[in-house]
Parts: sequence; C-alpha cells; structure tokens
Amino acid sequence: MQLVVARIGRAHGIKGEVTVEVRTDEPESRLGPGTVLATDPSGTGPLTIERGRVHSGRLLLRFEGVNDRSAAEALRNTLLIAEVDPDERPEDPEEFYDHQLIDLDVVTLGGTAVGRVEEVAHPPGQDLLVVRRENGSEALIPFVAEIVPEIDLQAQRILVDPPPGLLDESDAESGGTRDGATSEGEDDAR
Repeated sequence: MQLVVARIGRAHGIKGEVTVEVRTDEPESRLGPGTVLATDPSGTGPLTIERGRVHSGRLLLRFEGVNDRSAAEALRNTLLIAEVDPDERPEDPEEFYDHQLIDLDVVTLGGTAVGRVEEVAHPPGQDLLVVRRENGSEALIPFVAEIVPEIDLQAQRILVDPPPGLLDESDAESGGTRDGATSEGEDDAR
C-alpha cells in the first residue's frame, strides 16, 4: 500500500535542498538517507534521499541527482510516497493512517448515523474527516480527540461528539454529551 509521507515545498539555497511538509508521524524512518520514494506526479520520481536536516524548525531534504536550485524548484508540490505494509499500524495506538479511516461509518455518541469517511484532508492547522452523508452532502469533521473520541477499526466505526452546528442543529442536539465529555489527549490532533 502506498502512503503519502511528505510534500515538497520550495527550494532552499542553491545546492538542491528543498523544504518538505511532513505528513507522517515517523519522519525518522520514512524520510531517512537512502530511502527511495515514489512520487506524484510519477514522472518526477522515484527520488532517493541523499541527506536531510532541520533548519529553523523545517525539514530540508536533498535528493540524489538534484544538485542546484533549478532542479530543486522543479520538484515543488511533488508528493513523496512510501510503500507500506497494509497491516502496519503507527507506533502510537491513538494514531491512524488515512487508509485505515477511509470507508468507516461515522456515528454520533447518541447513535445517529452521520455517513462514511470518504477522505482525510490535511489542510494547514488540523486534519479533517471528509464524510459523505447519505443525502450526498459532505460533512467536514475536525479530527481532534474532543470531537472524535473513539475509533473502532474492528467494528469499522468512528464515534463523534459534534459541537452544536457542526453537522446541523438536529444532529448536534441528538448526538453529543458535550457537558463533561472528556477523552484522553483532549484537544490534541491525532
């Protein structure tokens, strides 16, 4: 199974380094020197990581054969993709790969069916569950422990505790127990 582990940003300096937006909780193992990664678009890869370093809080990578700023800039917005065993799980039991969440049923704590996870979006700030509702509309649910207190991969279900107005007033009122609801790592993004 293929897993997006980073997106290449702008070139850094004149020697072929690029900034990367990391999309994995395991950058040490996924983005280390010698790692060969597929790319999207596929025509720019595969790319082999020559070296990496952190500069001003950002990960910089240099790839074999990318030796100047022009070559580095040509890689901008390329997705870096690692091959992963489909049964592999992140080390932290409270973390999940996107592919594990796709097609799970989403249900409120009150038992109201919301829909099915269609995608996990990664905009700046926090991840979002993109849920396709039965009526065909789309619901965006922030993927934080306070709103998503339980994920049961065995039951193929995600329980959500939406704040009023997130889904719509009737769903929010029947779905949650906002008063006093807590979960481990409350307010932490998964």
